[in-house]
Amino acid sequence: MKKLKAICTRVTAIDETLLRTHLGSWQVGTIINIERSLLVNSRLDGHFVQGHVDTTGICRKRNEKQGSWEFTFEFPKKFAELVIEKGSICVNGISLTAFNIKKKSFTVAIIPFTFEHTNINEVKPGDVVNLEFDLTGKYLLRSLSLKEK
Repeated sequence: MKKLKAICTRVTAIDETLLRTHLGSWQVGTIINIERSLLVNSRLDGHFVQGHVDTTGICRKRNEKQGSWEFTFEFPKKFAELVIEKGSICVNGISLTAFNIKKKSFTVAIIPFTFEHTNINEVKPGDVVNLEFDLTGKYLLRSLSLKEK
């Protein structure tokens, strides 16, 4: 994976996208992560990332750990059921593993390759990021909520 210069200079965003993401804060030169869709016959590495952002989070900590990095993110409490220890979470389009789960926060570890080839290297405490929770967890919670009614 290599960093590319802007491949487009204009995008269209609907209200739902602007409501759930931090796209409205992008400026000329903002680095974003874009990846081609998975082909049906492709090897799956990570988890299913749809690119459908659920909400935003805020970076609370960034620590270098002898060649890797740990980031802690805060998120709205209403999504707490969707974040599990050693479960998948998507931050700015990057499939990661969450740990150190709290009611409104989680931590992820970033290996050097991911740090060098995505925009996670630009995220600092106080920055807003896009969060997409695991698809399987969302379907499970939806199914359980329908059975309760």
